[in-house]
Amino acid sequence: MNGELVPGDDARVSVLAHTLHYGVGVFEGIRSYECTGGGASVFRLDDHLKRLAESARACGLELPYDRATLARACVDVLEDNGLLGGYLRPLAYQDEGKLTGLGASPPVHVAIAANPWGAYLGEEGLRRGIRVHISSYRRASHGGFLSKAKICGQYVMSTLAKRTAIAQGWDEALLSDDQGFICEGSGENLFVVRDGILITPPASAAILPGITRDTVMHLARHLDDSMGLIAIREENITRDQLVVADEVFLTGTAAEVTPVREVDGITIGAGEGGPITRALQDAYFALVRGESSAPEHWRTTFGALVR
Repeated sequence: MNGELVPGDDARVSVLAHTLHYGVGVFEGIRSYECTGGGASVFRLDDHLKRLAESARACGLELPYDRATLARACVDVLEDNGLLGGYLRPLAYQDEGKLTGLGASPPVHVAIAANPWGAYLGEEGLRRGIRVHISSYRRASHGGFLSKAKICGQYVMSTLAKRTAIAQGWDEALLSDDQGFICEGSGENLFVVRDGILITPPASAAILPGITRDTVMHLARHLDDSMGLIAIREENITRDQLVVADEVFLTGTAAEVTPVREVDGITIGAGEGGPITRALQDAYFALVRGESSAPEHWRTTFGALVR
């Protein structure tokens, strides 16, 4: 927290923190994985920290630390907590301990927490697939929010959408845009498979183009022949395209690659993860666990940045 390792109970923020009242703060979710051959690595750490810096810039926030310092801090926190497989939450927030108005810009602080983290949507969800609901909450249009940044206050609709879905017995919510195109989950990107074609909404849509989304598309391009993929497309997805798809899955740092078996009571495909989803899921876990090759900067082995 602000450059020092402190116990979680001592990492305190003022109740008058500007970010708490107005939502102007940015964050990331980053995973480390225990590697099959021993040791552990943080997956795509630099890409996550680059996005953190870009999100901050979009909000006019100046981070008090450079990316190299933040990267070392992420590794320090994992090692200090004795976590090989863990979840990192870097958060940049504004706080000066007193109530300020909307136009104020208090000092920026940075905290990085590390926690044990299993399957975000459940181990059964990873195996069997999840049941999702198309929410009445919408992704805002580009004129109404900054869709490419992970800004604290922008997650209110996603939070409400997921709470409502869970209260109604679903595992996750999907949000559409003002034109009715299905954009993404509450915290995941969306993929569908139809007749051997892999489709995901384009980066120009009202989505956060996730780092796991990019990873999965990288895998799909390199494994297309072995998976039987005919094409990979970025295009808008309608509700009817979604429910008649052969396969549907969600991706995200927390969700990893999670199949969708049901949308609003309609069974998708065979009612479980399909062959392309399974192939991409297997390839993803092999990649993050060090069992297959990856671009050099994608895996940060513990200790590499601090020794």
